[in-house]
Amino acid sequence: MRASNDAPRARRRRLSNRGRIIIAIAFVAAFVLFASLQGIARFYTDYLWFDSLGLSSVWRSVLGARVVLGLLFTAIFFVLAWVNLFIADRLAPRFRPAGPEEELLERYHEVVGARTGLVRAAVALVFAVIAGAGVSQRWESWILFTNRVDFGEEDALFGVDIGFYVFQLPFLGFLVSWLFAAFVIILIITAVAHYLNGGIRLQASGQRVTPQVKAHLSVLLGVLALVNAGGYWLDRYELTLSTRGTVDGATYTDVNAQLPAINLLLLISLFAFGLFIYNILRKGWVLPVLAVGLWAFVAIVAGSAYPAFIQRFRVEPNESTRELEYIDRNIAATRAAYAVGGIDPANFAANEDLTAEDLIDNEETIRNIRLLDPSLVNDTYQRLQAERGFYQFPGDLDVDRYEIDGQTTQVVLAARELNTGGIESPSWENQRLTYTHGYGVALAAANAVAAGRPDFLVGGVPIAQDPTIEDSPEFELSSPQLYFSEGLDGYAIVNTEREELDYLDSDGTNVFTSFTHEGGVSIGSLVRQVAFALRFGDIDPLISANIGSESRVMYIRSIRDRVETVAPFLHYDSDPYPVIHDGRIVYMMDAYTTSDNYPYSQGAINEDLPSGSGLNHSFNYVRNSVKVVVDGFDGDIDMYLVEDQSGDVDPIAQAYANAFPDLFSEWDELPEGLRDHIRYPEDLFRVQTNMWGSYHIDDAVDFYQQTAAWAVAQDPGTGVATAITQTTAPDGTPAGTRERRIDPQYLLMRLPEESEESFLLLRSFVPESGNDQLKELTAFMVAKSDWEEYGQLQVYEVPSTGVDGPALVASEIESNTEIAQEITLLDQQGSQVRRGNLLLIPIEESILWVRPLYVEASNQTAVPELEKVIAVFGDEIVMEDTLEQALQEIFGEAPETLEDPDAAPSGEEEGSDVPLPDTGSDDEDEDDEDTPPTTSETGETTPTTEGGTPGVGSVPADSTDVNELVADAQALFDAADDALADGNLAEYAELVDAARDRLRQIEENLPEDEEQASAGS
Repeated sequence: MRASNDAPRARRRRLSNRGRIIIAIAFVAAFVLFASLQGIARFYTDYLWFDSLGLSSVWRSVLGARVVLGLLFTAIFFVLAWVNLFIADRLAPRFRPAGPEEELLERYHEVVGARTGLVRAAVALVFAVIAGAGVSQRWESWILFTNRVDFGEEDALFGVDIGFYVFQLPFLGFLVSWLFAAFVIILIITAVAHYLNGGIRLQASGQRVTPQVKAHLSVLLGVLALVNAGGYWLDRYELTLSTRGTVDGATYTDVNAQLPAINLLLLISLFAFGLFIYNILRKGWVLPVLAVGLWAFVAIVAGSAYPAFIQRFRVEPNESTRELEYIDRNIAATRAAYAVGGIDPANFAANEDLTAEDLIDNEETIRNIRLLDPSLVNDTYQRLQAERGFYQFPGDLDVDRYEIDGQTTQVVLAARELNTGGIESPSWENQRLTYTHGYGVALAAANAVAAGRPDFLVGGVPIAQDPTIEDSPEFELSSPQLYFSEGLDGYAIVNTEREELDYLDSDGTNVFTSFTHEGGVSIGSLVRQVAFALRFGDIDPLISANIGSESRVMYIRSIRDRVETVAPFLHYDSDPYPVIHDGRIVYMMDAYTTSDNYPYSQGAINEDLPSGSGLNHSFNYVRNSVKVVVDGFDGDIDMYLVEDQSGDVDPIAQAYANAFPDLFSEWDELPEGLRDHIRYPEDLFRVQTNMWGSYHIDDAVDFYQQTAAWAVAQDPGTGVATAITQTTAPDGTPAGTRERRIDPQYLLMRLPEESEESFLLLRSFVPESGNDQLKELTAFMVAKSDWEEYGQLQVYEVPSTGVDGPALVASEIESNTEIAQEITLLDQQGSQVRRGNLLLIPIEESILWVRPLYVEASNQTAVPELEKVIAVFGDEIVMEDTLEQALQEIFGEAPETLEDPDAAPSGEEEGSDVPLPDTGSDDEDEDDEDTPPTTSETGETTPTTEGGTPGVGSVPADSTDVNELVADAQALFDAADDALADGNLAEYAELVDAARDRLRQIEENLPEDEEQASAGS
């Protein structure tokens, strides 16, 4: 018997190659299945999302357009390819001639055998799928093509309605290109089929192509010539979009050289078709080669060389006369394309006749001068109103107007959005079930400040209102929750077993809520839970026990993402803004329709647009055609077709409305409460003002010379210097420097010769100059936003009297000695001065400039506070604590404004949720308390310290000792820095005022030569 250790060892079973292949195939199959399931889940949940908004018809229409296009063009190619392959098989010679190629082809026929029909269908199908699959991406062009609307205007060259160019020409151009490419492919595969069947022999000593094959190929070549002729027919119309000449559109060379050349090429293509058909009856390929050679020669000489010759030697030396007719066409078309054709400029004297009586007569304009700069006080809103780390305000605040105490008042507001990154314990339950929404808004009058901070009329958590507006129903928020907002991403599931955190009360108590309204998509069934788990790549929606039959999932929560998903064919403004309406917070957003096919129109100058603007692309026609309203509570979306002053709707928007009737509502259906909050969009206004710089000139000769051209005024920036960019010429060479342009500004004011205030956008112009050396004001444009006058543009031209533009006014402010000294005082170590918007305020026939000045501590918890207001009128420049004081300094009298530099902001009294600044310890020793300030003979207050300590305000007010005054001023600077660091703003302001008095005393007591040197420095 064999010992156990002698028994043969069991062999380790190795995985065979076949096993490895099976595992690999299984792995690939699982991956493909998972990817397919994710695609199916996304497809299904997309439908559920549209259906929840009542827009399933839009989803079906877009899907139908994609499917129809893909199937239609795939079927067309398949039929064309199959028919030609079938003909190739029918024309195959019965006996294939012997030759060196026959052995290889014999093997092919042995393999194919009786499966010729199957191979034919397979080849046609493969190429058809390749040729037709991408066509579904042209669904937008197809929708416009099939829903064309006439513009009611004709182009200047062919007399064809503009609608042909915008709606039909793009798709027809694509169709001709597709047909040409399709017949080239069919020609190639047909020739290969003839070769395999023996109809073509490349190495035969006798006849290489049978007559039947020659006829077949000649017909295909003739069809290609016909398609090419169709392309030339369309090219004629595309000349109206030419960029060859001094302006866009068909200019002298295009009309007198390129158009005749295209017509000649069209005739040659038709002639070539005839030659290809006639070639069927003749031997050889001489005629087809002759046709192709003639076409190539004319295309090079007449199509390229001749127009280039005419442009260089006939047009450019005499451009000012040759192009005048076409410049006129370009001016008219461009004005119409950018909706600036109806502007009738008015003269604006820009005199210095403004009086205190005029200010009082325009008290509503004065009262609404915006001192809260949205780009600066966003940090203030964040510090004072965010309340908790899981709340945040968007990067830019918004300007609107509301009725307050019976008066329309300009406000700065922002929505308090959910900040998912600020959730302290970011578990799945907290992120998706508990922290689900933002809460409320913070709103302050644009000219209402208290102790330098916004005087919030609405704010806090829970929502609190200033007592002055408690009876205003417009501000009531019955549903302040924001499940959808500007910067919100990801998804949330509501109405679950976990309550949603609404907010933390002032004592730190959690207050919960539950969403039980319509909104979002039901996720109660197992199928839907699986679908959403696949869509989000997250298994928790499938396995969580907190999700019940009534739970709903909210996704695509960003305002921009929602509207772009619903209507991807529109282009959207960069700035959605919140509006309090009917107890909820809704977002209003502007949508544009654009085209790059408007004949003779100039391409858009879209510089200085925000990165998120939907107008950051090439176009030569634009309309603000749709107003979008998104409910921040339930995510509902409404789109309203904007009507112009004549009651017409943009034709492109009307075409989309014809295609998607459930998506759009009429302009008159916009709710009354929202009509008071429509705004003319900034992005469109930027483009219009950019174009108006040249297109305010209506004479072709003046336009060509461009001596009267304007440019949007330079941005006054935060001081004297502004952002500089290097510009380049069309050939790529440096063309000089260009400063950043001033942003449009929303104002609530009364225009000259009008009886009521309007909410409008304003942007100013200066003369066009190569390196921005000219900065005098030439004009300003306004766009009205009120319902009755929405979209009206008005330009006020300033006579050439050397009126300063924004950049020059900013420079003069900075060079003013007294203001520069005060800014230096404020901008000491521990604090930083920030300059707000420089506002141009036209009153009567005069211009008032206003700029707020902010101070913030130089630390991470900085809260910019309004410290001073600068007013400029003519040669007078003053800086005071309030706008009212500044205007009184200039005019002697001024209307009351909303500012109160000494009052606490609304809600900052005892028990308020709005945090007060830290003012330091309250239990200091009595010996350290300041003594009452002394008053000089001039009535100015001079702070002193206990016992008159030297160097801290102890120098007599009538002292003439410069060294003593300098030492005291320096000590006051240091004390002011300490007060600011401690958060004692009142003491800080008092010490700064005292230091300012010392500087004045120093200047008064300097010897004459030193005073001059000091002034010069």
